[in-house]
Amino acid sequence: MKKVFFGILFTLLSNLSFSQSEQSSIENCIQNYIEGTSYNEPDSIAKAFYPEANLFLSHKDKPLWIVPISEYVTWFQKGNKGVFNGRLGKIISIESYNDIAIAKAEILIPEKKQEFMDMFLLKKIQGEWKIISKAASSKASNKSGKKILFIVSNAHYYGKSTISTGNSFVEIVNAYDTFINSGYTVDFVSPKGGDIPLAYINTSDSLQKQYLYNLDFMYALKHTLTPKEVDSKIYKAVHYIGGGSAMFDVPENSDIQHISMQVYEGNNGIISSVCHGTAGIVNLKTKNGKFLVEGKKISGYPDSFEKQDDEYFKHFPFLIQKTIEERGGNFKFSKRNESYVEQDGRIVTGQNFQSSNGVALKIIELIEKNN
Repeated sequence: MKKVFFGILFTLLSNLSFSQSEQSSIENCIQNYIEGTSYNEPDSIAKAFYPEANLFLSHKDKPLWIVPISEYVTWFQKGNKGVFNGRLGKIISIESYNDIAIAKAEILIPEKKQEFMDMFLLKKIQGEWKIISKAASSKASNKSGKKILFIVSNAHYYGKSTISTGNSFVEIVNAYDTFINSGYTVDFVSPKGGDIPLAYINTSDSLQKQYLYNLDFMYALKHTLTPKEVDSKIYKAVHYIGGGSAMFDVPENSDIQHISMQVYEGNNGIISSVCHGTAGIVNLKTKNGKFLVEGKKISGYPDSFEKQDDEYFKHFPFLIQKTIEERGGNFKFSKRNESYVEQDGRIVTGQNFQSSNGVALKIIELIEKNN
């Protein structure tokens, strides 16, 4: 019986590893295209495509403009090789089946206020993934290329208990929508990367329902970045999401701490949090060794609002308000279920999910003022 169990387990793990490897190979293929077209590298572009691939593009004088990859590559021979040309690319989604895949990538040209959406058909040929066709369309866009990093947790349970928890979906959605509508790009990072648990989903709320059924958005939550995949130099702010999951894994993760302080001290950026997400900032330290919260006005979910008789509370590794006050912070909050936002320099914190929109707007205000 044990042999059968371990045989099944080995097969499942092998399939998972294979799937992750294929995903990575497809991503690398598309990244060759993105980086090649962003830095005038014709060889990288050619490497991504099958030699006989065609691109199906839009043209004002043609119903369909078919461009062979051999011709498309020459367009990028005119620019300075290796020099950024203003194109910002990001993989939006990938779906694969055996040796075929479809994928989507967003290409922004902020200077021209233009957004392209590329859709690819890929096939694994002689052991290597190649783009065999690409269709693209564009529209005017307010997207600036400025990026915000949302920090989320992989914790499914309160500590070592069997009590389920998750990242607050409403907090994610309210802040995300505010940033996106203001022309910002949002990425997600978690300690382990990959999918994250979600909580507090209300499909009677029209905005939450809209995002719950948005395949590209949900793909991003299923494929969060690992800390090692994050280039901290490209972000204007980090934003810690709440929910019970926020109390675990994130606060003690040294890689995420490093990312946050690089954004804050290296990029002159912003550190922000909402509700239990404030747990993520209690251990952050500045270059001089002081706690970030020392001498700062900070908000989050107050200890007195917790249901301290409930089983979940017994598994909290620390109390947010108490820890911040012990470390010299001035913890501020208002009445329950009211939006409350505190800003102290480049630290912006909110009391609850009702504050998510307000925190995001304050971050945008500070970024635009700083620029």
